[in-house]
Amino acid sequence: MKERSIIFFDIDGTLLTHDKELPLSTKEAIFKLKELGHEVAIATGRAPFMFEDLRKELDINTFVSYNGQYVVYRGEVLYTNPLKISSLEKLTAAALQNNHPVVFMDHEDMKANVPEHAYIKESIDTLKINVFPTHDPLYYKGRELYQTLLFCPEGEEKQYEQVYTDFDFVRWHPVSVDILPSGGSKAKGIEKIVEAINIPAERQYAFGDGLNDMEMLSTVTNSVAMGNAEESVKAVAKYVTKSVEDNGITHGLQMVGLL
Repeated sequence: MKERSIIFFDIDGTLLTHDKELPLSTKEAIFKLKELGHEVAIATGRAPFMFEDLRKELDINTFVSYNGQYVVYRGEVLYTNPLKISSLEKLTAAALQNNHPVVFMDHEDMKANVPEHAYIKESIDTLKINVFPTHDPLYYKGRELYQTLLFCPEGEEKQYEQVYTDFDFVRWHPVSVDILPSGGSKAKGIEKIVEAINIPAERQYAFGDGLNDMEMLSTVTNSVAMGNAEESVKAVAKYVTKSVEDNGITHGLQMVGLL
């Protein structure tokens, strides 16, 4: 048997197509990797509750979620990096005055600070998930939050970026921005897992397509950008495979010699 490797997969645009479907070839490739004794993990910007069905379908229980802020290895929480609540409270008050709603997120749920808003519906609907934030403006009190969503048109997040330096702001939709702890990333979450299980760099692999995958793809030794990735993402990866719709995962795994 080949020596055990660990392979991290992004979800949207990598495991799932643009229509949020899992190609059969991808599913078969994942199970083949596991059969060969490799460790298969997910590295995503999503919350754990936003990809529970996918984890069950692929039988994966190791993951980096919230872009590195909530890390689980074989079902056990390995590392967390919560947002600074005192700063978040100030940001939320400022956002409310600007009519910019926010959605608070922990590992189990998400709650909006306003009863309803068109921006929340418009952006969350594109994820095609079965959960939608309900209203609880005080959800941030007394719990650890790993991400908050700020809803504002492009460019309007600049006013927050300059003031709230405890956070990184990453736009993922024309009307929504992820608020994350400053300096947190998928790469840091991956580091926690590979340290814990002691897999050397040459047996670490990562597949991704988005801007939030760039640090991961430039850090992990054997990195593969999807054919549907933006050029800037492809530029930092070691390999480029076909697009997700064109059996890109299988092709990429064959390219790097894992299948």
